[in-house]
Amino acid sequence: MDRGEKVAILAVVVNLLLFGLKYIFAELSGSIGLKAEAFDSLSDVVASATVFGGLKLAKRKTDLFPYGLYKMENLVAVLVAFAIFFAGYKIVVEATTERPASLQNVGWAVASVVCAIVIAYGFSRYEARVGREINSPALTADAAHISIDVFAHGVVLVGLLSSLAGINLDRIAAFVVVLLIFWAGGRIFLSGIRVLLDASLDYKTLRLAEELISREAEVIQIQDLVGRSSGRYTFIEANIVLKTRDLHEAHSAADRIEKSIKEEIANVDKVLIHYEPMEKENLVYAVALDDVDGQRLSDHFGDAPHFMLVTVRAKDKQVIDEQIVENPFVGVEKGKGILVAEFLERQAVDVFLAKQPFKSRGPAYVFSAAAIDIHQTDEETVEKALEGLGISVSSLDASHQGRSEDD
Repeated sequence: MDRGEKVAILAVVVNLLLFGLKYIFAELSGSIGLKAEAFDSLSDVVASATVFGGLKLAKRKTDLFPYGLYKMENLVAVLVAFAIFFAGYKIVVEATTERPASLQNVGWAVASVVCAIVIAYGFSRYEARVGREINSPALTADAAHISIDVFAHGVVLVGLLSSLAGINLDRIAAFVVVLLIFWAGGRIFLSGIRVLLDASLDYKTLRLAEELISREAEVIQIQDLVGRSSGRYTFIEANIVLKTRDLHEAHSAADRIEKSIKEEIANVDKVLIHYEPMEKENLVYAVALDDVDGQRLSDHFGDAPHFMLVTVRAKDKQVIDEQIVENPFVGVEKGKGILVAEFLERQAVDVFLAKQPFKSRGPAYVFSAAAIDIHQTDEETVEKALEGLGISVSSLDASHQGRSEDD
C-alpha cells in the first residue's frame, strides 16, 4: 500500500469519526445545520472510500489498457463532486421541509463543532500536502472537499452561538453551508472533467516543455507540441524538425529531449517525439553507370565504373546540376559495396536509383543509417529513370540525352 492509499484509508476513518460526532450532538441539540453537516461527513466517507479504490485501480496496466488506468483518479474526482452535490441537495430538502425547532444542549453541540473544526482542518491540510507531493487529483479533490467542511462547520457554529442570544440562525446557516458545498463540488467537477476530455496542459507547463526542446542543438523547428494529463501523470507529444539526416543521431537527440523533460517537469509518464529531417531545397540523385558517356544504367553497384550525381530542385523537380564521378573502389576485392555506399554518402546523396537489388545487405544498411532513400527502377537510361520519378530532364547535358535518343 503506497502513501496515497494510506492517506485515503485514513480519510475514511476521519470522516466516520466526524459523522458520528456531529450526528450524536445534532440529535441531542436538534440543530438542522449540524445534522446536515453530519450527513455531509457521511457522504465524505463514501467519497474517501471511492478515492481509495481509484488509487488502487489507477496503478494497473493491462493489455486492454496499455496506457494505464490513470484517469480513474479523475473519474473518482468527478464522482466525489456528485457526492458533494447530493449532500447539498439533502441539506436543502431538510432545511426547507422541516419546521424550525428550539435548540437544546447547545453547549455540547458547540463543543462538538469546535472539535470537528480542529480535526477537519488538520486532516485536510495534511491530505492536501500529500496530494500535491504525489500529484494526485483524487486526494487533492478529497482534501478540498474536507476543507470546505471547515467553513461549513464555522457557519453552523455561528448558528448555534446565535441561538444562545435568542436568535435562531440555524436554517440560514444550513443554506450558507449548501452554497459552500456546491462551490466546492463545481470546482472538483470541472477539474476532473477537463482531464477526462483530454484538455490541454496549462500554458506554463507547455512553455517549459517548448524551452527544453529548443535547447537541443539539433532542433531547427517545433512543428507541434501538445500535452495532456491522466490522473496524476502527464503525457507530452512533439513534432520536431532536426538538422541531422542520420537516424542514429536523430534518435539520440530525441532521447536527450525526453530525458530533459522528465527531469524538469514533474510526473511525466511518457514523452513521444516525432522527428523528421530538415527539408532540403535541392536533392541529389545517384545512379550507377555502365559507361563514361553517362546514360546507361549499370546492373551492378560495387563494380559500376562510374556514378552520375544529378542535383534536382525540390520545389519543381528541375535538374540544376549533374556530374559523373569515378568509382574509386572498383578494383577492391572485398567489401566494395559498403565502401561505395559510404563514398556516395560523402557526396551528400539523398536518393539512389538502383536497377537491381543489392547482393549484400551492407550497402542497404549504410544507406538506411544515412537516411538515403533507395528507388528501384526498370529503366535502361538515366533520362527515363528520372522521368519515372516526375523529374524534368530538359536541362540534362545534351550529350547524355542525345545518346539516349540515338538508342
